[in-house]
Amino acid sequence: MPNLSRIEHKPPTFDEGIGLYLHVPFCQTKCTYCDFNTYVGIEDQMSGYVETLIRELTGWGEILGHPPVRSVFFGGGTPSYLPPDDLEQIHAVIRAAFAVEEEAEITMECNPGDVTPDRASSWLSSGVNRNSMGIQSFDNELLSLLGRRHTADEAKDAFTTLRAAGFTNQSIDLIYGLPYQTAQQWSDTLENAIGLEPEHISLYSLQIEQGTPLAVDVQSGKYPLPDDDLAADMYEEAQRSLGENGFDQYEISNWSRPGMESRHNLIYWRNEPYLGVGPGAHSWLGGKRFSNLRSPRRYTTVVGSAYELQTVDPVGPMTLPNGPVEQVDHTTPAVDLAETMMMGMRLNSGVSRDRFTKRFGESFESTFPDEIKRLSNLGLISVTNESLLLSDRGRLLGNEVFAEFVCDLEE
Repeated sequence: MPNLSRIEHKPPTFDEGIGLYLHVPFCQTKCTYCDFNTYVGIEDQMSGYVETLIRELTGWGEILGHPPVRSVFFGGGTPSYLPPDDLEQIHAVIRAAFAVEEEAEITMECNPGDVTPDRASSWLSSGVNRNSMGIQSFDNELLSLLGRRHTADEAKDAFTTLRAAGFTNQSIDLIYGLPYQTAQQWSDTLENAIGLEPEHISLYSLQIEQGTPLAVDVQSGKYPLPDDDLAADMYEEAQRSLGENGFDQYEISNWSRPGMESRHNLIYWRNEPYLGVGPGAHSWLGGKRFSNLRSPRRYTTVVGSAYELQTVDPVGPMTLPNGPVEQVDHTTPAVDLAETMMMGMRLNSGVSRDRFTKRFGESFESTFPDEIKRLSNLGLISVTNESLLLSDRGRLLGNEVFAEFVCDLEE
């Protein structure tokens, strides 16, 4: 167990630059597997949401002193479902409230069914320079099972439309390990994805989340449980196929063309500061993790004039009853150590030695001598002059490796 009294806990400050996440909770339809904070049939709340989001963005900008923003990510939900004029207005407010870096990556998640030439041009002109499209599969039967509102051909057309509009940084999401999904169907989906020539591909193993329609169908016997062994084979097939076609795997679930990694997600995996705005959004800022209240209606109703207040604690004026922040957790050195290791080891490059030493004042070896020795002897990690990272075998047992840096810290 590390000697925490020796740790110099220095979380990154927000004045060094942050990532900005905006949560858009609206969807036209709800996917059967989705347990995110999203809603259908509340389009009448969109205008109030946009007004409140603008107030929250403006307030945070003033309280934090207009800090540099390294990346912006519109997630959801379905950001592309918002009217283009609203998105343009939000972009303008972001640039007024924060010092958005000139080369900042600005990503918007989009649904293929929302993409038109006019909308694509509007998104690009408003400042979006990267899109992330949730395609999930190129098999129409599986798309229907997932409750997606597009076909395989419509997804391809949407991708082509975005490219024609001028987007040069495009990412697509795919899901594997689906009920009834065959190895051939997965190979076909990978072939179709590669054929589109995106800059980035994210692959996710299906998780059956309690309370979702898909979970109900699995529990009733309508669909079988995912086959873990087949899903593992699909993952290995993706590693081989994407690697042979010029994609570098830089994180457990993510591949990109050289130099086209998701800069926003790298902020998460390196445990660097980010601000989340909108209903249910999470933040890691000033040594605290905090989250907004989840209900879009409460979000638009509760948020008041707290933004005019100033305090040494930047989270203070944004908490309830007048602000949107519902829960605040102070991060201890032990928790920060564990999270830095767990998230950083998801990266193929591992946890940076220089970043770790700057943050905690000690090397890996000094902080985790017993854990590193044990995991190294088991062949699960490698320690180099630059980083600590999972071995090939360790990547297959990632959760077991991560636990080594959590359990001892909580004793």
